Amino acid sequence: MNIQGLNKVTLLDFPGKVACTVFTGGCDFRCPFCHNSQLVLRPAASPTDTEAFFSFLKKRKGILDGVAVTGGEPLLQPDIAGFLARVKEMGFAVKIDTNGNHPEALAKLLEAGLCDFVAMDVKNSPGRYPETVGIPGFEISRVLRSIALLRSSDVDHEFRTTAVREFHDIDSFRGIASMIEGAPRYFVQNFVDSGAVLSSGLHGFDPGELEAFAAEVAPHVGSASVRGV
Repeated sequence: MNIQGLNKVTLLDFPGKVACTVFTGGCDFRCPFCHNSQLVLRPAASPTDTEAFFSFLKKRKGILDGVAVTGGEPLLQPDIAGFLARVKEMGFAVKIDTNGNHPEALAKLLEAGLCDFVAMDVKNSPGRYPETVGIPGFEISRVLRSIALLRSSDVDHEFRTTAVREFHDIDSFRGIASMIEGAPRYFVQNFVDSGAVLSSGLHGFDPGELEAFAAEVAPHVGSASVRGV
């Protein structure tokens, strides 16, 4: 595992759990608004020893409930299944964040029972996916397969979108709603410039606009709300 960082305790990253968050290096998307650009473009070759992480985790038994694995894109890691299996063997629940572009890897984790919760980014409506992920001509079929996998699984999951004024409008959320029809929950997150995003000059939305986006999706899912505002 290419572990780029560790947040030793979080009450936010894993719903209902006291968890730590593992950040992995590398991503196959180039979203202009990515706030973890250093993990996407310049991940260190071997920043954190995996055994050191498991030593840390052993000491947190009885304190932490789970481990959230994010990125970058965790499903790019060739040894992700073995890593998660060790986490589960130690008695911790697992949450995975993913961009949805790796349905084969996701299917293997779901079938092996290695995920207790999956959070998947749905970047935009189908027609605007290429510009939003920073890949001209991007083909969305793999993302749609990942959505279908989660919808047909018994693993708890959510979908979420980071709203950026330069990439999203109300039609974006109409398209997203049709993609995730019947999902248990959906969140709109506002773009905030962390100072380390891939592209400058991007902007978020006012709270009322975000609420309108969530309301557009709400009739199609179990619940839809704005997160972090």
